[in-house]
Amino acid sequence: MSLKSILRGTAVASLLFAVPVFAQTAPTTQSAPKQAGQCERGQGGRHGGHKFGRMEHRLDKQVAEGRLTQAQADGFKAEARQLHEEMKAARASSNGQVDEATRAQFKERRRALHEKIKAALAPTQQGA
Repeated sequence: MSLKSILRGTAVASLLFAVPVFAQTAPTTQSAPKQAGQCERGQGGRHGGHKFGRMEHRLDKQVAEGRLTQAQADGFKAEARQLHEEMKAARASSNGQVDEATRAQFKERRRALHEKIKAALAPTQQGA
């Protein structure tokens, strides 16, 4: 066997292994799998992606610090989720356009929820 045929065979074999590697394209942002906790619209991450996720995170922090009980935090989270779902349903039923009266009603309910949370935290804030 000549040296020329050995080199040609080696070159062909290396190309057979290298072509599939070169044929792969670099993953783009659309084709790359999403990271855990990454939201579709770029919101949230660890906060779950919805508007009340940040509040849930803060409530968990208050529980960890001993300023709220887990039952209180779970109640506030459930109320916030319910309010959020009702807002989404109202928006979906009116094709994304909610009238001012409905928006004001939801704003007032959200403000009342925040006041309830502040009231629950108030006794622990005075002692500090």
